[in-house]
Amino acid sequence: MTKKTQQIIVSDPTLRDGSHAISHQMDLEYIRQYATAADQAGVDIIEVGHGNGLGASSVQLGLAKYSDRDMLKIARLAVNNNKIGVHIIPGFGVIDRDLAMAVDEGVDVVRVASHCTEADITKRHINYAARAGCEVFGVLMMSHLANAETLLAEATKMQDYGANGIILMDSAGAYMMHDVRAKVAHLVNHLNIQVGFHAHNNLGLAIANSLTAIDAGATIIDGTAYGFGAGSGNAAIEVLVATMSKLNIKTQIDLDKLFDAVEIARDLFIKTVPHISTLSLVSGLTGIFSGFIKPVKKAAADFGVCPREIFYELSRQKILAGQEDLIIAAAQALAVKKDCMS
Repeated sequence: MTKKTQQIIVSDPTLRDGSHAISHQMDLEYIRQYATAADQAGVDIIEVGHGNGLGASSVQLGLAKYSDRDMLKIARLAVNNNKIGVHIIPGFGVIDRDLAMAVDEGVDVVRVASHCTEADITKRHINYAARAGCEVFGVLMMSHLANAETLLAEATKMQDYGANGIILMDSAGAYMMHDVRAKVAHLVNHLNIQVGFHAHNNLGLAIANSLTAIDAGATIIDGTAYGFGAGSGNAAIEVLVATMSKLNIKTQIDLDKLFDAVEIARDLFIKTVPHISTLSLVSGLTGIFSGFIKPVKKAAADFGVCPREIFYELSRQKILAGQEDLIIAAAQALAVKKDCMS
């Protein structure tokens, strides 16, 4: 398990996952100012881009205000001491157009993500990024849906493809602490590469789950300014690092400078600090992707149905991230059912 003398890598996707919270309208000046401050604070990895990663800007997933290239250019100019990271999901992001562009713009860390049972689709992207000299992490999204053995099998594929680390992503904020401990420890005990954890706060456990992951051996932990992100948000980086400091868990971050950085984010673009709403709780309880909350609320208003019922229907259908079009179909079906019963 992780020793208190071992330094934890802190990765900050405020400028990527946080994009979900403002419908992917992250301004270049926001990126410049926050990335500069986070770099000065010693944040190891500053992740930038559309909420769903490279190449994901679309009508279905949300159109970003600026191109991936423009966002990476401004971040690269702002970050001089630490690393710039990107997130890419094969299918949304393609190698020749998106990943090649990111490499060309000087990205340091590439996170290649798939659904937790579909690591096969990441092979070419991981191979490409590794050959290009990037640090590469494989990301298993919606990892609460698979048991420890399945996650190990999928993570081993990513390791074999050339990944330097594996990140378990709690995309729906559905994990309980004992699940985090069991799954992280299983990967730590059987892989030859680093293991990380990305928490969401739907059930109010993002900090507790992140600390549990560290105790179980994780050495890469994600956090965003004020927890800024999809749904009820992520682990708040300022709370996370402060708590690690109190527990004598080492990072390279200057806590006072980190506080300055998150206050810049608050003043610039965090108009509403993430909170645990009833829909966030339903997302966590049903295990449905946190990023669905905004489109579910819109569909519920458009069709005059209860948003919680849409989540329950999505859960019955086992809908995954990337299937946003089925939110409308579920709302339509509920509206028809409602009309028939009236």
